[in-house]
Amino acid sequence: MGQRPKLPVLVRAAGGALLTHGLFLILLAGAFAVRWVTMKGYPSPLWFGDSHSYLEGALHLEPSVLRPSGYSIFLWALGPFHSFTVVLWTQHLLGLLTGVLVYVLVWRAVRAGARRVRWPAGIVAALVTVPVLYDAYQIQLEHLVMADGLFTFLLFAAVAVVLWRVRMRWWTGALAGLLVACGALVRSVGLPMLLVVLFCMLVRRAGWRAVTAAVAAAAIPVVAYMSWFNAVHGEFTMTNTSNVWLYGRTADFADCTVMKPDPEVAAFCRDHLPPNEDIAPAFTALWGDDSPFLQYPDGIRDPRANELAGEFAKEAITEQPGDYLGTVLRDTFRAFEWERHEYPTPGTVEEYEFPVGASLRDWDALVAYPYGGDTAQARVVGPYSDWMRDYQDRYYTRGPVLGALMAIGLIGVLLRVRRLGGAVLLPFGTALALLVVPAATADFDYRYVLPSIPFAALAAGLAFARRPLVPEAGAAPGASGQDAGQETGQETGQETGQETGGDAGGPADAAGEKAAEEKPGEKPGEKPGEKPGEKPGEKAGEKETSPGMVSRGTPADPEPSGQAC
Repeated sequence: MGQRPKLPVLVRAAGGALLTHGLFLILLAGAFAVRWVTMKGYPSPLWFGDSHSYLEGALHLEPSVLRPSGYSIFLWALGPFHSFTVVLWTQHLLGLLTGVLVYVLVWRAVRAGARRVRWPAGIVAALVTVPVLYDAYQIQLEHLVMADGLFTFLLFAAVAVVLWRVRMRWWTGALAGLLVACGALVRSVGLPMLLVVLFCMLVRRAGWRAVTAAVAAAAIPVVAYMSWFNAVHGEFTMTNTSNVWLYGRTADFADCTVMKPDPEVAAFCRDHLPPNEDIAPAFTALWGDDSPFLQYPDGIRDPRANELAGEFAKEAITEQPGDYLGTVLRDTFRAFEWERHEYPTPGTVEEYEFPVGASLRDWDALVAYPYGGDTAQARVVGPYSDWMRDYQDRYYTRGPVLGALMAIGLIGVLLRVRRLGGAVLLPFGTALALLVVPAATADFDYRYVLPSIPFAALAAGLAFARRPLVPEAGAAPGASGQDAGQETGQETGQETGQETGGDAGGPADAAGEKAAEEKPGEKPGEKPGEKPGEKPGEKAGEKETSPGMVSRGTPADPEPSGQAC
């Protein structure tokens, strides 16, 4: 039986932990308190236009033709509780857990380059979590019956798995691919994110086993979902309205005098209609009183309408590529503006605000009460609701703040350009893709900006990470050369590879490493412990043997667990 640690040792350990993580623990407690106030002020869920279809899919467990039904499956899994309280708390906790993942990844990375001093890593990591934990619109989004919070967590968890080690085991690659695929089943924008993740895995040399496992694991849920969709709707796809949203994007600039479409496709032309200054062109094209989809039996869900809308959109992009690019850039940069504008419609923006009074539309009540029982009854409780409305007016991530996070992340990528961006590339690329893809394929919406914030914050935090100047105790100097053995399945008893954080900060880091390697009294190029005439890597009294062993029979030092990339 081992002796119990002495009390002073425990006190010192607790004090060290508080010094290291105390600021983040305070921030995390505060973020939980804000969400607790939200639950007190709004005991019932808030509703958006898509909420009805999500709940309908959960009640009948049938794939939607408009959008992937992964969120409906999530609601179905929580259905036995018959409680929106459980749903809302689950979504709020996923938001908090996303902030925790940001902190852990940044702390490990920054800590790796400053092993003698703990508190700077804790401060940097804690500060970058503030936009993730305290954004009022993010908290309101977690309180909506909407898929965005679940999507953000699944995608961020996948990125965390990829960043945890440079050299990934096959099962970690499979886990990352599975998480991204599940995110794609929640929101279709997750499919392009799979390409981003796979590309960054290749850049980081994660190993062919991990990349192959990621592709295979991602394919399983996607193919299974498409098979389910085919069994219900007769098409092997995820939705049969994928072209509709792209048509809405092109309705902003399409000029039929330039395109000259066929007569049937020309029914989707809108350049002859007077513009509506209060409503975005994409919204009026899809949902307005003069929408071309109204002439089809199933409206926006009609397969023929989807086909013709796709032809129109592709022709518009082909004939007017400059106008398309300008529209995408304009709407992407809306995310960096200081003020939030009433876009795409005033009603849409209003649904992203905590309401003054309680209301539940009759249409939504048809699915709300069968799912949540009494918890579906709309309630607003003061003064908590008043506090949250005041909070939302003041505390949210303004566009320039997001722009600053992206700029810091970009600098971090450029400083690591010789290693193709290092660990910063994946979160930065994901944040950028989450901003650009919706603007390129659908339309700008402030709701689409929120999922990019955790990735931008992570990229900014990792930009401050530096590679450790001195290897960890017990790290083998040549361990990096064992990566090839990892790919062929030759693993030691320890986990191979390096952790996320050790990104060199630029030329200064390289100089520091060189200075650390050459100690006083040693000639340049001579390794510590070597004598003149000895072979490199051979110490006095030792003979050269097979790799990983010395002649005295002592095992080689374990592979480095130091931070890398």
